[in-house]
Formats: sequence, structure tokens, C-alpha cells
Amino acid sequence: MILETLSLLAEINGSITLGLAGLGAGIGIGLVGYGASQATGRNPGAAGKILTISIVAMALAEAIAIYGLILAFGGK
Repeated sequence: MILETLSLLAEINGSITLGLAGLGAGIGIGLVGYGASQATGRNPGAAGKILTISIVAMALAEAIAIYGLILAFGGK
């Protein structure tokens, strides 16, 4: 009984962790894309540098979701 309850709580905790990490990564990637499009609109000549920086920033934001995935499945 107690083990089943703890197992259920671990699954819920993993789901919440993964959901919040995905939400954070999605918001981060959206903000980076928004900022990059704003910057390119203001200075089209710097599009190459803006693209490079935004790809790195999006990769770092996506790493948050991967850490959440590791935490969600690591506890089982």
C-alpha cells in the first residue's frame, strides 16, 4: 500500500518536473525567436550574427527540457 502510494507520487512528481521544464524551454525559445526577429528587423545587415547567437541561446533553452526529462525518468 505504502509502496504503491510512493510510486504514484514519484510518477506525478516526474510528470510535473517534465511539464515545467518543457514549459520553461518553450517560453525561452519563443522569447529568443521574438528577440531575434525584432533585432533582424531593426538591423538586417547583422542577420548572420543574430542567427548564430539565437541558435546557441535556443540550444541552451532546450537543454533545460532535456534536464527535466532526465530528472523525470531518473527517479524510476
